Amino acid sequence: MNYNKITPAVMDAVSHIVQGNVFTQQEDLICFSYDALNQKYYPEAVAFARTAEEVSLLLKLANTHLFPVIPRGSGSGFTGGSVPVMGGLVLCLTRMNQILTIDTDNLVAEVEPGVITGEFQKEVEKRGLFYPPDPASLKFSTLGGNVAECAGGPRCLKYGVTKDYVLGLEVVLPNGDIIQTGAKTMKSVVGYDLTSFLVGSEGTLGVITKMYLKLLPLPETRKTMQAIFPSMDNAARTVSEIIRSKIIPSTLEFLDQAAIRCVEEYLKMGLPIHAEALLIIEVDGNREVVDKDAEKIEALCLQGGADTVMTAKTEEEAEGLWKVRRSISASLLKLNPHKINEDITVPRSRVPDIIRKIVEIAKKYNLINVNFGHAGDGNIHTNFMIDRNNRDELARAEQAVSEIFQATVAFGGTISGEHGIGIAKAPYLSLEIGDKGIEVIKRIKKAFDPNYILNPNKIVT
Repeated sequence: MNYNKITPAVMDAVSHIVQGNVFTQQEDLICFSYDALNQKYYPEAVAFARTAEEVSLLLKLANTHLFPVIPRGSGSGFTGGSVPVMGGLVLCLTRMNQILTIDTDNLVAEVEPGVITGEFQKEVEKRGLFYPPDPASLKFSTLGGNVAECAGGPRCLKYGVTKDYVLGLEVVLPNGDIIQTGAKTMKSVVGYDLTSFLVGSEGTLGVITKMYLKLLPLPETRKTMQAIFPSMDNAARTVSEIIRSKIIPSTLEFLDQAAIRCVEEYLKMGLPIHAEALLIIEVDGNREVVDKDAEKIEALCLQGGADTVMTAKTEEEAEGLWKVRRSISASLLKLNPHKINEDITVPRSRVPDIIRKIVEIAKKYNLINVNFGHAGDGNIHTNFMIDRNNRDELARAEQAVSEIFQATVAFGGTISGEHGIGIAKAPYLSLEIGDKGIEVIKRIKKAFDPNYILNPNKIVT
């Protein structure tokens, strides 16, 4: 697809639509040229819309003059989903940041896409309610971005991912039409499920301008535990035993030995650096049930070969246990300045197999590798710590990633549990869905966006 540059006359029209909230200076464009993938592509301009009507007019203008439009929230994604690979106009939605209603009778919230996830959670919890999706970026990522990527997080083992909480959407289609999908009700089977089509579509099929989100009652209490295992196999078997015992923790996280060593060097907390695995387990709900579940989990961990199991007695102690998990990413930077972070997912029982395979591949390519993630649902964040300026090392890392993706699919898994496809994983998509699957995606894209103006060259080219 050949796109047109944005002319001065068109730029004036953009500026008029968004009431002057458009930026073209180099120092402004830099901030919108990358996401957490850290590959830079510069837009020609950045516009901040405040209403669905403004978004509609911008997309109609883009179709008339054939320039790309790239929706963007906080730009915290790991796969390049919000970077302007074809130039054009970045459409930033962070000023559409109102929580419009929190309906405590029907447990539904109506929100704009620029609302920060963590701030939304605080507001609903003030009313005794609960919004479970909790990506690691919740303190700065936006709900619109979470919906576009179908974000997950530690709590999805028990509560599910973002798509499980989206009842309906207001969406501006690529041609500028504004539509409503779904409903504010818990049930709705009217026509095709367009809401599910759009959740996780990474801004390629429409621009989300409003969301109707399902809420839950806030759990009465929670307990947080940490278990240390000398064997990764035993840790993985214990995870399966916990689920088999009919206990579904709200979170069940793991760190491998390399991650434990990194965090210990970073925090100096006295973590056992010779352990092969560390589990962080949290249960929530009714106080009596939580106490029983925590006791049972502790017994299962010890029976499964854990050296020690520690249960937090206070909120401060619980926060201390979670500090270990939250400090991983920062601690890794001591190993090398950059990282390639993938989020593969395999069946729980195959976690030891894929970890062994990852370690084998890392040794083959002489790479520093660290693994952590959501053991309860088999979602592993495997990290290669590299120097991107070292072209040989970068090439070896890319070969390693390709082999890990192949192994993941062979183990019955998926190449992306919660980060999406964007540009980083697009070359590997056929491994999982095949060429015919890619053709279906292309036909859907063309039906929604015949001029290919909305977030082009993402997911498939």
